[in-house]
Amino acid sequence: MSNTPATDEARQKSNRKVAALCVAFFCGMVGMAYAAVPLYTLFCQVTGYGGTTQRVTQYSDRVLDRDITIRFDANTAGGVPWKFAPVDRSITVKIGETAQAHYTATNMAARPTGGRATFNVTPETAGAYFNKVECFCFTDTTLAAGETMDMPVIFFVDPDIVDVPELKNVKTITLSYTMFPIDKEAPATTGSIDRSTVTTTNTEADVGG
Repeated sequence: MSNTPATDEARQKSNRKVAALCVAFFCGMVGMAYAAVPLYTLFCQVTGYGGTTQRVTQYSDRVLDRDITIRFDANTAGGVPWKFAPVDRSITVKIGETAQAHYTATNMAARPTGGRATFNVTPETAGAYFNKVECFCFTDTTLAAGETMDMPVIFFVDPDIVDVPELKNVKTITLSYTMFPIDKEAPATTGSIDRSTVTTTNTEADVGG
């Protein structure tokens, strides 16, 4: 039995709908792939997941009479010919007190090179309470051949940390940075770093309980 023109037209319309749905699905998947990294980064920044610290614009409005020690760690990933390290290995501050620490970076190459710092803290659950007001990690950095740069970070530990059962007895937080080349994609969060590509230039990463 031969197909009528009406049947052929209906089949063509159906095929066009299927094709359109396939294209829409493909475009949607591509869009989700591109959106996944920034959305995941935003999620980490809001929740502190994976030890991601918080970025704030205001200082703490209260300071507790309780000390906490902040230790500093620095690493460089493959492709960053920098000597990168904290000026001080640790400082002790009051919870809620605004403090400033300094890192330094020296470009050991004979040409300008750029770096982008990713960061996290341990214990990871403290990330939601470690607030940065200013940080070199907010922007990419380019150093001329042989140039050394001072890289400050201004931060405070949110006093609300003492109300969290698993964190109320924490006495030490380690702030860790890894410098990646800016011509390569850095991880969305530093909760999981491929250590096979990372060189530790200064480690002081043990955590007090």
